[in-house]
Amino acid sequence: MNFQVTVLKVLVSYPDGFAVLEDIKRDMAILATSGRDWAERTKRLAARVPDLDIFSQRLIERRNGGWRITDKGREVLAVMEARPAPAQPMELPDARAVEEPAPATTLSPMPSITPVRRLRKQTRRQALRQLQRARARS
Repeated sequence: MNFQVTVLKVLVSYPDGFAVLEDIKRDMAILATSGRDWAERTKRLAARVPDLDIFSQRLIERRNGGWRITDKGREVLAVMEARPAPAQPMELPDARAVEEPAPATTLSPMPSITPVRRLRKQTRRQALRQLQRARARS
């Protein structure tokens, strides 16, 4: 799990972007124990901004016993989360240039990944529910 990305994600989840340290620690603990998906996601996001330093780059500020995400922090997070631009369309060969059809091959069907996606979605939902319950309690 990437600490700095997680801090940004936790802070942006609060309406005004401010959270006291106890809330940040609690939310981070929930996310850290939510499974490999979160750790892998934060590593992917951090890889998009390799020189990330939330304190020296003033992406968050310390105030009143807590931290608040700045506008610059929100912008950096948006850049990290932005989907890559679609690849340029490939130029297809002229259909008339193909002389012979390729020999038919028999492939075994690929196993469905639906159960894996469903599991990931359930894990994320469980983590969000835990986070909401913890916020409701405080």
